[in-house]
Amino acid sequence: MLSLQPENFRARLVVDLVSALAIPSTLLYASLRYSGIRLGFWSVLVYPLFILCWATTKGAYSSYKQRQLADQLGARTVPCVVGKWPGNVDVLLKMMCAFKTSYVLDVYLQLFEEYQCTTLNLRILWADNIISMDQEHIKFVLSTGFKNFWRGRAQKERMETLLGEGIFNRDDDIWKMHRNTARPFFARDRLADFEIFETYTSKTLSHLSQCSSKPTPEPCEAQDLFSRFALDAASEFLFGQNLDTLAASLPQPHNTRMGAKGSATEDSWGAFATAFDEAQMNITKRARIGYLWPLLEGFRDRNRPHAQVIEEWLDPIVRRAVEEKRRLGTGESPLEDKTFLQHLADSTENPVLIRDQLLNMLLASRDTTACVLTYITYFMSIHPEIAQKMRAEVLQHCGPHAMPTFAQIHELRYIRAVINESLRLFPPVPLNVRESRPDSDAGPCLLPPADRSYPCSQKQTQARTQPLYVPSKTVVTYFPLLTQRNPALWGADADEFRPERWLDAELQTRVNANPGMYMPFSCGPRVCIGKNYAYNEMTYFLVRLLQQFDRFELALECQPEGSLPPQEWKEEGRRGRQRDEKIWPAAALTLFIKGGLWVKFHKATSA
Repeated sequence: MLSLQPENFRARLVVDLVSALAIPSTLLYASLRYSGIRLGFWSVLVYPLFILCWATTKGAYSSYKQRQLADQLGARTVPCVVGKWPGNVDVLLKMMCAFKTSYVLDVYLQLFEEYQCTTLNLRILWADNIISMDQEHIKFVLSTGFKNFWRGRAQKERMETLLGEGIFNRDDDIWKMHRNTARPFFARDRLADFEIFETYTSKTLSHLSQCSSKPTPEPCEAQDLFSRFALDAASEFLFGQNLDTLAASLPQPHNTRMGAKGSATEDSWGAFATAFDEAQMNITKRARIGYLWPLLEGFRDRNRPHAQVIEEWLDPIVRRAVEEKRRLGTGESPLEDKTFLQHLADSTENPVLIRDQLLNMLLASRDTTACVLTYITYFMSIHPEIAQKMRAEVLQHCGPHAMPTFAQIHELRYIRAVINESLRLFPPVPLNVRESRPDSDAGPCLLPPADRSYPCSQKQTQARTQPLYVPSKTVVTYFPLLTQRNPALWGADADEFRPERWLDAELQTRVNANPGMYMPFSCGPRVCIGKNYAYNEMTYFLVRLLQQFDRFELALECQPEGSLPPQEWKEEGRRGRQRDEKIWPAAALTLFIKGGLWVKFHKATSA
């Protein structure tokens, strides 16, 4: 069906506009013509008013049918946000305005607080659009009710130009094929992984040493540097050659402009990073606008130029792999002797499919590792006592100079607690999207009883006693970042960075029993297959960093203009971390720090 193909978003929008505008206009015209009524000048007002009434009536009828079906199923409909304007247009405009300066996801948290409910239906432009921070509902979407949801048409349309047929933009058979292909490369710890980590950790620390050894230690842009480390290591791991971004020019303090997700550099790497980040920002904007986003892009595809830049980097690598496969013939090497790219080339000769999957894996590898290392560095800067505890553990188990082993890394309980706590407060994917499948595929979809948040709320109490009905083809956006900071789940200190909580065996048991409570790597059938690889990489890097450096100092004076938290975050009544935050956390597909993170790294003077 044409409308279901992600690349045909323009055709889909035309069909939607015909349904929303042409059909009611035609009906009104036919009725007036049949009645012999001529509106003349009044047509300018009557037609838009009729279209509005048509949409409102359709929306009201849809809501009525949903309530009727929910009653038949012994369920309730999801509580709706109620705006003052038809179609909740005022709610949409308020949200779009607030996104510009609000703390990360605070726009949604304010709605949950206002309605005292953890799952809501925004009903923007009369379309069902469910948002949730409820651990039970999220667990159902990702795990226990997995068969009822998929990535869906809307998500694929927004991401198609960037992620194409990769693992993060496909469902069912293609997704399973990608997952089965990739899983063996992440199934066990490999010595070769640590060799890659050492190579690119050494290059990264060399840059830091150069900055710190100057008479006056010079700040480094940590987010940019960690992104390069993660990307070079990932490219070596995935296709046997690195993109060598650590050799490109680095951001300079007081002389670097703000990029889409951090710092911008004026070179070929800067062009690649900018394209990567701008495409993600466009996808986020599209999600916020809703299904009318192609209209606001003038039926152009704003991600096409960015995709072309990325393709110029990756296509030559893919071509060489496919040509090498053809040259060598049909014989296959053992899995342990191949790179991921070679394995893909053995599986298919479709260069577009190979490139899309590589890009998906690069995105996950770069953004996850870079995000976590960046926020841990931020926490070490504002909590020096935690940095000292981390370094003491590293020196105790790994010594001041030696490369860590697998066994030693698994002994670093406090380092692991710091990583887990950073992932809790700042998960690399702070929000994600699913779509309920058509009724014919999985039957009616009922969310289980809600969690124990808002104990005095009537809406939440009702949601705890009855399941919630989710209409078919409904977008469901869920927020791991909000769930993982929910005081009802994590206690009164939920917004505080306290790694020690992860040394509590009781908490570990509770987290393991409630996968919707803590899901930085997702959960269920689509849980991240690179989770252990990421933990190993992050831990390895932190060990080597803390062997050489013992103090970390924010250099806020180097942050680009407009990248520091706005004054409104300090106002009375503001909840959570925002009143004390030193940097500006922001979200696209993944979390980042606006303007980057400028830090002075101080060399350790003693072991």
